[in-house]
Amino acid sequence: MTVRRTRPDDGLFGPASVTWRVHLEPVLWVGGFRALLLQSLHPRVIRATYQNSALFDPRRAMSRFQRTVEFVGVRTYGSSADVERAAARVRRLHAALRGHDPDTGETFRIDEPPYLLWVHCAEIDSYTDIALRAGVIDEGEAEQYLAESVRAARVVGLRDAPASRAEMREYLRRTRPVLRLTDEARIAVGGIFAPRGQAPTATKVAVPALATLAMATLPRWARRMYGLPGIPTTDLGATITLRALRLATSLLPDAPAPPDIERARRLVRDRPRKRLALATGSKVGQPG
Repeated sequence: MTVRRTRPDDGLFGPASVTWRVHLEPVLWVGGFRALLLQSLHPRVIRATYQNSALFDPRRAMSRFQRTVEFVGVRTYGSSADVERAAARVRRLHAALRGHDPDTGETFRIDEPPYLLWVHCAEIDSYTDIALRAGVIDEGEAEQYLAESVRAARVVGLRDAPASRAEMREYLRRTRPVLRLTDEARIAVGGIFAPRGQAPTATKVAVPALATLAMATLPRWARRMYGLPGIPTTDLGATITLRALRLATSLLPDAPAPPDIERARRLVRDRPRKRLALATGSKVGQPG
């Protein structure tokens, strides 16, 4: 009897994707903080977060942040079933929450497509920007990453999202008139730069440094909204620092990670060896 081997379920992406390779890079933590800073400039998004999220409670902020990191990990590396379970849980949570806009007196659903789209785009634009400037990917791979990111958008209930860098630039251009610095954003940013509560000491030291670098990587118009100079020299300095940080982290051993991420590391690292083996006609792990 012939036993057929079942192809593993790689979820939304897989080892051939740019997404797996990008998200395995430790320097992408800067992208996560950049995303938070950018997301906070949308008044309704940050107000809904302030009114509903534990991120503003020093006693619960770390556990809330860890749950967000875990969701991104499942979305990126989990099986199709794992992704759908995590996504369904997030969609149910968002569907039950409402925000209040003090400027208009309106109550609004936080899962309305414009707000979900802003959160998604701020995240993906941030990861793309950091990966490019740190030297993780080139321009062509950045386009592929944007195309792949549409799958992540659909997980949270969006029908569509920018699928290229040009589409992302146009989306940000259209959205900029809505953005501004609110009191809630000031509180959120203050919490990032001065973590309190149950955060470990190492985290309290590392997070402000990463957040400072993330602030420097924001678009110039976003830095100006935060009251900082939007000058080219800041961009150059941030890019040089990102390159150095990536080099430094590449020399360190891998941090312990959940099984799905450990598997992704192994598969991504095996791909160049397999391509070489195919080119030379040798087997992986044996001389050609």
